Amino acid sequence: MAMEVHLLIRRQTMCVRRSVLVVAVVAAAFALGACDAGSGDTGTNAQSGGGPSVVAPGKPGEPARTLSAEEAVKAAGNNAPNSADFRYVQMMIQHHAQALELTGLVAARSDSAAVKRLAERITAGQKPEIGAMEGWLTHNGGEKRTTGHDHSAMPGMATQAQLEQLRAADGAAFDKLFLKLMTTHHQGAITMATDVLSQGNDVQVEEMAGDVVAQQTAEIDRMRAMSS
Repeated sequence: MAMEVHLLIRRQTMCVRRSVLVVAVVAAAFALGACDAGSGDTGTNAQSGGGPSVVAPGKPGEPARTLSAEEAVKAAGNNAPNSADFRYVQMMIQHHAQALELTGLVAARSDSAAVKRLAERITAGQKPEIGAMEGWLTHNGGEKRTTGHDHSAMPGMATQAQLEQLRAADGAAFDKLFLKLMTTHHQGAITMATDVLSQGNDVQVEEMAGDVVAQQTAEIDRMRAMSS
């Protein structure tokens, strides 16, 4: 429940940021039009230094604020990616890649139709997410930016020994180990996503992280039911 409330607050915050950006653009256009129409005008508005004001929605639980056009433009520019955003995306690409490595073993080793369907669902969800994160990095120049983080230390990652054990398993033994490793893997992904939701600054990264939390929480519940 706490996680759901946290995600709701983060999504409300993203909406506030988008609203500020929209009103900033409108305000800028209004200000430009006023300048064009009032060239040479020495009226009261020009003398007082006044200009169009913008009502910006407040954060959850906070009242709306009235901003000048300049303040609105400045507020709209405060969602540039930070180091937490880059670190999360770079690590999660690798994290998802191992999930696909795990699901890639299922078809040939599992005897369970339910486990096979789960693996197909995970693959179908995480492949496009990798593509979206790679696209985000390209758009933001992330290929040239390294975080210096040890990807092998990411939460939830299966060790080489565990991977070898899974590759050697078959049938029911494989299914049991796969569900155990994938549950841990998902829990690690949720930890990473939760961290960037509190530390990151980019709206698109927040949306991707929120999707990871929602989808993988549901899959953990499914895997625990399958394991019982």
